Amino acid sequence: MKTIPVVLMGCGGVGRQLLHHIVSSRSLHAKLGVHLRVVGVCDSKSSIVVSDVLSMELDDKFLLELCQLKSNGSSLLTLSTTSGVEYQVLTNSDSTTKLIDIAALLGKSMGLALVDCSASSETIGVMKQVVDLGCCVVMANKKPLTSTMEDYDKLVSHPRRIRHESTVGAGLPVIASLNRILSSGDSVHRIVGSLSGTLGYVMSEVGDGKPLSQVVKAAKNLGYTEPDPRDDLSGMDVARKALILARLLGRRINLDSIKIESLYPEVMGSNVMSVEDFLDDGLLLLDKDIQERVNKASLNGNVLRYVCVIEGSRCEVGIQELPKDSPLGRLRGSDNVLEIYSGCYSEQPLVIQGAGAGNDTTAAGVLADILDIQDLFPEK
Repeated sequence: MKTIPVVLMGCGGVGRQLLHHIVSSRSLHAKLGVHLRVVGVCDSKSSIVVSDVLSMELDDKFLLELCQLKSNGSSLLTLSTTSGVEYQVLTNSDSTTKLIDIAALLGKSMGLALVDCSASSETIGVMKQVVDLGCCVVMANKKPLTSTMEDYDKLVSHPRRIRHESTVGAGLPVIASLNRILSSGDSVHRIVGSLSGTLGYVMSEVGDGKPLSQVVKAAKNLGYTEPDPRDDLSGMDVARKALILARLLGRRINLDSIKIESLYPEVMGSNVMSVEDFLDDGLLLLDKDIQERVNKASLNGNVLRYVCVIEGSRCEVGIQELPKDSPLGRLRGSDNVLEIYSGCYSEQPLVIQGAGAGNDTTAAGVLADILDIQDLFPEK
């Protein structure tokens, strides 16, 4: 049996779903000869760590109580559990030091998987330190890999000990597929992809003639968008995913190198217009332009999709006209689609398609990444 000590950073929707997946998959993991021993969980304000990280763990009952607490919007500091687990509660100021201590203790002996399911850039400092301590890093958080090139180089300096599939396509095998292509010596010369479930849904719906304002409100009601839909409509999330892919291909660029098309003008930004005003008034002003672009594309036998394009020195995200019968043109709903063109896949691209959004799918991708590093941990 291999035991993988785990510390989770981030107790939002993905982090909580990951803990649920870990608990519900115990019997399966036992058959695989693996046990995930959760020794610590952190939110944005505090951390909970077992008293003895060498031998103890946060048991399943404790983890489920913790998830319930966080789903109610409470801080870990308020946790009062009926579980008999001995643990420490640390405030933010002490958490970083404790995480480094745990990494130093476990990293070079039994190993440690540090899992970042937050949406914060504040985890970068910790992660840069633990990679030199023999730890493995698993990320759903895109910000560490889209920080400076210096930060990026540090995080990927031990490639066997890093997994970040869920930073780009949730549970889809995007990073793994690209790594296999590149390690074979094949050269990737073009990537085109719809990598936002929200924008994929929006563009396919406006293509059916529905007004953008109506579609965005529907997407919000379905839970596809962030609380402020402009976080999706800005294209920044897609740009971060494009940057991760471009860097994987060897492009040494930063976010400001990417041309990003926002679906709304700066005068409708969050520093100017409230979410309510944007939904009630701002969106209506965007309907005409989008509908005209949809009509123009239709006359050309094409459809509009919000995509990332990586080709040569070009790296941009925005609306593109694409053939209706292409994989991206056939895209419906919130699926993600990625087309990879390389020496081996020159005429017919490698197409990766499937659910690319949702806490459940993303958490499943993170869990698969954790299990993928099990060979780096010793048998018990």
